[in-house]
Amino acid sequence: MFDQIVKLSIKNRWLVLIIFLFIGAFGVYNYFKLPIDAVPDITNVQVQINSEAQGLSPTEMESQVTYPIETALAGIPNLDYTRSVSRYGLSQVTAIFKEGTDIYFARQLVNEKLQGVTPSLPGGISTSMGPVSTGLGEIFMYTVENAKNNPTPLSPTELRTLQDWVIKPQLRNVEGVNEINTIGGYLKQFVVQPDYAYLRSIGLDQKTILDAISKNSMNKGSGYIEKNGEQYLIRSDSQISSIEQIQNIPITTSSGYILRLKDVAKISIGHELRTGAATKDGQEIVLGTAFMLIGENSRNVAHAVDQKLQKVQESLPEGVEAKAVYNRTTLVDATIDTVKKNLLEGAILVIVVLFLFLGHFRAALITAMVIPLSMLMTITGMVNQRISANLMSLGALDFGIIVDGAVVIVEASLAKLAMKQKELGRILTRQERFTTVFEATKESRKAILYGQLIIILVYLPVMTLTGVEGKMFTPMAATVVMALVAAMVLSITFVPAMVALVTTGEIKEEESKIVHFIKKVYSPILDWSLSHRYKLIAFVAIFFVFSASLSTRLGSEFIPSLDEGDVALHALRIPGTSLTQAVEM
Repeated sequence: MFDQIVKLSIKNRWLVLIIFLFIGAFGVYNYFKLPIDAVPDITNVQVQINSEAQGLSPTEMESQVTYPIETALAGIPNLDYTRSVSRYGLSQVTAIFKEGTDIYFARQLVNEKLQGVTPSLPGGISTSMGPVSTGLGEIFMYTVENAKNNPTPLSPTELRTLQDWVIKPQLRNVEGVNEINTIGGYLKQFVVQPDYAYLRSIGLDQKTILDAISKNSMNKGSGYIEKNGEQYLIRSDSQISSIEQIQNIPITTSSGYILRLKDVAKISIGHELRTGAATKDGQEIVLGTAFMLIGENSRNVAHAVDQKLQKVQESLPEGVEAKAVYNRTTLVDATIDTVKKNLLEGAILVIVVLFLFLGHFRAALITAMVIPLSMLMTITGMVNQRISANLMSLGALDFGIIVDGAVVIVEASLAKLAMKQKELGRILTRQERFTTVFEATKESRKAILYGQLIIILVYLPVMTLTGVEGKMFTPMAATVVMALVAAMVLSITFVPAMVALVTTGEIKEEESKIVHFIKKVYSPILDWSLSHRYKLIAFVAIFFVFSASLSTRLGSEFIPSLDEGDVALHALRIPGTSLTQAVEM
């Protein structure tokens, strides 16, 4: 089979060239679809359920909310385990599913169970599922703040209103954004403060006020009327939009008198009690965080959010700024630039060595072409297998290993062509050239296949890892294996076809000056080594033992350190510290 593949490749050399050009073009197309991130995402398949209830202690939240939800989730298909956190007024249950479970299928199952358990929870409990995101989903953060030269700065409440009603809805429309979270500022509310002493004196209570506000803050339809052949819809517009409307809500006393709400209560614009705040340079601001949809390209989504935020700035009032404070694109670009730099330098070094040692420009060019073609084929495989390009997956690529098979075939073909020409005393005919290249490739097949397969076998155990280790290192092993397989395919198809196509004219079997110099230096070293082999073996053994002893002192870490260039400070405060005190700190 190997012989037939090589023969067909040489015979249909132009077709092989065209096929691989199309494969390369397809690789370029897939390059723009390739997910790019700084490091692999090791987040497991999980669904979060967040529940809020005012007034319940952590113990009550655990017994009345957390436990019933965890019990309801038990028995869901592919569920691995659940974990939970219960705090004052807050419960978070996280359902962890087995690897490979479709996240949307998992959310559907959780939602069905959640609908069933919600009626049994205490009244006033609000439950919702967390965003379809991962631990690396926070790709963009921005602040909404007053400009330094703003003569009439907006209050934290007004900044929060701009965030909730102007900025957030527009950013939610960016493709790939799953959620926009907000912290800081105050959530605007209408505050009604009843005069309880006066209410008791006229026989009313707080429930009367609540009912009056509820009944007078909704729109209702009242059918229609016909007049002069036309139909008019009738509706009651009672939607509250101002303090005056609330003040004029009618309230009937027990004796039949009608009062206005402003007669029994003080109405003002206030804010909801908050449990968190955001500051910048000592001033309160509003902080927004964009979460990326799972499986999206973090670099593209973060860039799109940044572009959209700049457009949103045009619709904000003068003196208000929405500025990015964290953009994942910066980190990803820095990481990818490092990887690109290393790969480019490695590729250039390999190509230079090929040109210097092969001594044949066209043959060296053929070998060098294996590098970009194998990379483009690898990118296609990465897109197909949903492997992101990151520091781990691309950092393990070695172009020296990738071109190893191509170098063997090119070198063997050049030597055999030169030998055949010297034997016949003339330039070979086209058919003779094709036959000679085929024979050289056939003789080299064991060295090519065995060498590549041995390296591939080294990475196969890595691909069997599971859990966090599997998520971290399996993409790296898969990328290297795909690159080696691509290089192997190129070595037995593209390389023989191109050698047969371009190695025309006279070919001399002579060494380059560099090879000749290296041999001249190496020969006496080899002779000395052979004549003092026992001493050399003893020295190597001693050096091995010494190196092995030093290896016990080496440090170890799970993954390489990645310096974002930022400093993160986490201030720990004693329990019970107020929010106001925390902001001042």
